[in-house]
Amino acid sequence: MKSRRVQPRSPAYRWRAYFLLGVLALLGLGLIARAVDLQLVDYTFLSGQGDARFTRVVTVPAHRGVITDRYGEPLAVSTPVDSVWVNPSQIMDGETRVARLAHALHQNEPTLLRDIDSNLKLDFLYVARQLPPPRALAIKALGIPGVYLAREYRRYYPAGEVTGQLIGFTNINDQGRAGLELAYNSWLTGIDGEKRVIEDRYGRIVQDVDSIRTARPGRDLVLSIDMRIQYLAYRALKAQVEAQRARSGSMVVIDVDTGEVLAMVDQPGFNPNDRSQLLPNLYRNRAVTDTFEPGSSIKPFFIAAALMSGRYNSHSVIDTSPGYIKVDGHVFRDEQDLGPIGIYTVLAKSSNVGMAHISLSLPPALIWHTLHRFGFGEFATEGYPGETQGVLLPYKDWRPIRIVTMSHGYGMSVTALQLAHAYATLGALGVERPVSFLRVTAPPPGERVMPAKLCRELLQLMRGVVRPGGTAPHGAIPGYTVAGKTGTSWEADGGSYREHHFNAVFAGVAPASAPRLAAVVVLRDPTAGLYYGGDVSAPVFATVIGRALRLMAVAPDKPLPQPQALQVAALR
Repeated sequence: MKSRRVQPRSPAYRWRAYFLLGVLALLGLGLIARAVDLQLVDYTFLSGQGDARFTRVVTVPAHRGVITDRYGEPLAVSTPVDSVWVNPSQIMDGETRVARLAHALHQNEPTLLRDIDSNLKLDFLYVARQLPPPRALAIKALGIPGVYLAREYRRYYPAGEVTGQLIGFTNINDQGRAGLELAYNSWLTGIDGEKRVIEDRYGRIVQDVDSIRTARPGRDLVLSIDMRIQYLAYRALKAQVEAQRARSGSMVVIDVDTGEVLAMVDQPGFNPNDRSQLLPNLYRNRAVTDTFEPGSSIKPFFIAAALMSGRYNSHSVIDTSPGYIKVDGHVFRDEQDLGPIGIYTVLAKSSNVGMAHISLSLPPALIWHTLHRFGFGEFATEGYPGETQGVLLPYKDWRPIRIVTMSHGYGMSVTALQLAHAYATLGALGVERPVSFLRVTAPPPGERVMPAKLCRELLQLMRGVVRPGGTAPHGAIPGYTVAGKTGTSWEADGGSYREHHFNAVFAGVAPASAPRLAAVVVLRDPTAGLYYGGDVSAPVFATVIGRALRLMAVAPDKPLPQPQALQVAALR
């Protein structure tokens, strides 16, 4: 058998083999070099590029502080909600994505498309804010590329309209815009945190990497408000405003011992949970922002000046005959000729002639300083939004006609809070304490503006207003003595007065023997027929303050009428 002879390979073949091996070797060396370069030389740069594409720093929202009443009942809380945002360039990649999103959000598709298309350079664009979590999750479940959720907080007000004007509201970004929400915005606002996360290519967070800054929630705010009394005032004022067809009404209740505002209500009200009601004419806190001429409710403070002058005391007699007085060509009348009367009757009958005689006999400087020390012409708070200072003109400009009209409550203006603060100072036996919307743990020392002895004398004189024959028997409270004063004044309008349009006022303290509560009730322009303060405002005072004193366990200081006393005994 013949053996096959192997032919030697040609030089060209060997050259091609070596060349191929060389190429493979170079490729291998290149890969090794590239790997070394990526892992060692360019690691920092590439790691940063990777982080830039998949690592994000996101905000961790901090919730706003809670507002409560003095007993811890929540009045404003922040609840978690979700907002929908899009990456404009991502959502515009699909033809139907915007249409599906508009349908889910119940928005107009062309409008939404225009908003997104005009912001293509942005990576973040809100399309819906503060949706309830279930609805937001339903939108997320649609899986539309480029659509994401962001956690936020929305303010909720459990008491709604009852505390609407007092508490105020926040805007869409949870920042205070009115009322106490605005006044204490820096206190209530928290500081957002930040964290680093890893997102997938669809923008979904797949891992929390680390916390950069921990979110710090806002501080809670404990108010002086007693919601039991706030509800009482709200119901009584609303019912009376509706019954008397008044344009508006306000009531303020102050703790005489501490200066705390226990209740402050306005009508018409608004519900801060309904953003369609956020209109200036509704959310304005009229008790603080709106001024009015106080009418006869200012008379006790002119009597205070008279007592401090030393010229008058509780036994002084003023001759009001013949029932009128002429000053600078103007005639001021009482409803009837009361003749010689004491200061008790001047207040009880609200004698304009008697007040004219008293005020004209006093130095204008004494009157001005007395009114000023009781807080008239001054802000009653330290920064409540929109508060009005009122008007108390310098006494150097006073002529006799000015003095007389001011003693009747014209030619000066006050707010309901200002007037309540002044009556609280009377109730505190001449110690002026600052108005507080925050709960205080101990009575502040205050500043004495009138001797206690004279205050007791004045409070005794003011009791006649609510007794039979006075101007406000409807202001009497069974079981408690009341020292108060009515006021009825024309409404000012551009330098003149509106005929047949009145402000009806009642202000007072109770129990008069040892005052605990001071309150003011103002009804603006009642049109149902009654318009005197003793007829329309005094009943609200009696209802609210009577029940409030019992809630606070303040002991009665006078016997109950016989039928009521028997009912109380039967309950025991």
